[in-house]
Amino acid sequence: MVRFAVICASNQNRSMEAHNVLLKNGFTVSSYGTGTMVRLPGPTIDKPNIYNFGTPYNEVYQELKGKDTQLYQSNGLLLMLDRNRKIKNSPERWQESRQEFDVIITCEERCFDAVCEDLIQRGESHSNPVHVINVDIKDNYEEAMVGGRMILHLAKDIEQARDLDQDIQPILDRFNQRYPSAPVLHSVSYF
Repeated sequence: MVRFAVICASNQNRSMEAHNVLLKNGFTVSSYGTGTMVRLPGPTIDKPNIYNFGTPYNEVYQELKGKDTQLYQSNGLLLMLDRNRKIKNSPERWQESRQEFDVIITCEERCFDAVCEDLIQRGESHSNPVHVINVDIKDNYEEAMVGGRMILHLAKDIEQARDLDQDIQPILDRFNQRYPSAPVLHSVSYF
């Protein structure tokens, strides 16, 4: 069974939607963020809500509900946080994880770059290959739902591969044909 990780900046929206979809479909999956802090929309663009990684989703949910239920219901944050707290306790930071994965799927290029850089800094401790794949997904609730389904299709193809190292490029080529607006980046690193 392939071990998947899905990663976005704050481990809130895109990675958690993909985590949710993959988990519901029986995949072995974890999710992470690559940012320094968890950033969520606030009452204005210059006043985001900022949390440390590890702050429980339920705690953030209760705090935002107490601040302005109407605002955070209408912008979808409470719905997103409710989904998240049903999947796992809190957002996790990729750079603090030492789990090993077969495939890491990032949701934007800067997260892809951060993961690849981190893997290079870790070095080849176990010599196990990991495929890092980027699928660009806009950071809004609707696009995260579409992106979750795209990642599910990709994960299904990867899971069916007889030899992932040999089959990965044709899988990515088929993905690019199916989703031409979401071209993928791919790198192979070693844990």
